[in-house]
Amino acid sequence: MNRIVQALQEVGVFYLATVENGEPKVRPLGAVMEWEGKAYLCTGNKKAMYRQMVAHPQVQLCGAKPDGTWVRVDAKVVEDDRKEAREAMLEAVPILKGMYRADDGVFTVFYLEDAKAYACTMTGEATPL
Repeated sequence: MNRIVQALQEVGVFYLATVENGEPKVRPLGAVMEWEGKAYLCTGNKKAMYRQMVAHPQVQLCGAKPDGTWVRVDAKVVEDDRKEAREAMLEAVPILKGMYRADDGVFTVFYLEDAKAYACTMTGEATPL
């Protein structure tokens, strides 16, 4: 499994940081999957998060594990407009089926490109994933 996906799944809830008007915007996420060897996230294209990622595709993800270590991922998001990618996300994270459909014109998936991920400790150690 993709190490980034595995680490984010272990965290459970992780946070996505985007930029809007030069200011950081952060929100919690939990939906992540591996598909075609890539880490994927999702959102709806009516949300500010979607507009922010399209305008400024460089993002950061961060989440803490119960043992006190945390995961940080810096990456560029790339929208994947294939229905198959949306269907794969809905199958990987079934709770999304209550909010979206693969062909609803709203549900959108992004994969992480050029991702740099680290497992970090409170003492400042950062180990690449």
